[in-house]
Amino acid sequence: MQETKDRPYLIVGLGNPGDRFRDTRHNIGFACVDLLAKRWGIAVNDRRRTTVLGQGYRNGAPVVLAKPRTFMNLSGESVAYLMAELIIVYDEMALPLGRLRLRTQGSDAGHNGIKDIIRTLHTTAFPRLRIGIGPPDGGSGSVNHVLGRFSPEEQPDAEACVIRAADALECFLTDGISIAMNRFNTDPQPPSTNPVTPGSPAVPKPPEPDASGA
Repeated sequence: MQETKDRPYLIVGLGNPGDRFRDTRHNIGFACVDLLAKRWGIAVNDRRRTTVLGQGYRNGAPVVLAKPRTFMNLSGESVAYLMAELIIVYDEMALPLGRLRLRTQGSDAGHNGIKDIIRTLHTTAFPRLRIGIGPPDGGSGSVNHVLGRFSPEEQPDAEACVIRAADALECFLTDGISIAMNRFNTDPQPPSTNPVTPGSPAVPKPPEPDASGA
């Protein structure tokens, strides 16, 4: 992939808008876009009808960072509005926390955000980066899981995962998807083990089931 391309690459992080959903597992795509914006000095504050975006350059190549203003299961409306060369970044329960999977195309695999994008664009042929958030435990369903926040024990691994995802996207832009897949579709370093001890912070109670794209 050449860095001198004139057409901007669009990186869309999926999530739900609003303070209520900030820092939830389902919004890890937002977190990745926020980190890239910080790294590249791009202000993501241009509010459009269906999305908030920022435009800038990375190593001389134009890029657009975007976060839909629609809820997760209406992500296709935002992506269609922005349509360009794109890659979608989102959460994946089927992957352990910290694992990444970069693909050139594929099905929705049950993710309602991706399902709506495929329905709107009439194609599955767009690259996507899935960020593992792990499956729900035995006591919670998928909706409560994705709309819940990471526990204190999970937080260090979640933050490291977002950093690694941002690294993968930078590699994707610079070297192309094949090299990025070979480099980042491998297992990360073993996750930290922080045994729960008396006095450890309680796991936050997840929000009420709503706006789920699980």
